[in-house]
Amino acid sequence: MIIFKDFDFDSAHFLPNVSDDHKCKQIHGHTYRMKVFFSDALDNHYGWVMDFAEIKKVVNPIINSIDHKLLNDIEGLENPTCEAISIWLWDKIKAEIPILCRIELYETLTSGVVYEGE
Repeated sequence: MIIFKDFDFDSAHFLPNVSDDHKCKQIHGHTYRMKVFFSDALDNHYGWVMDFAEIKKVVNPIINSIDHKLLNDIEGLENPTCEAISIWLWDKIKAEIPILCRIELYETLTSGVVYEGE
């Protein structure tokens, strides 16, 4: 069984490795939307994979650490592409909830990344 939970956060970033004439070289912001997926067998007693409240308890502090921040200033996100942000989030969440199986991170309504670990 796979369950999911959506989160959103607002952060600014710039991409230091692109050419000077690339629009993402300048500081700009996004409202990111993240969907996290967890896969496991149903707990026979509770009848669920995991309590959504427990997911929020773990993920909200991680999101709060980057919400309304300049991502380039966050350790490990010096080149904060959508791909790099998804890996950073994966590492933090997976350390606390090992049944994490997928992250979808949307940088805009129409662009994003899917990460399922390495």
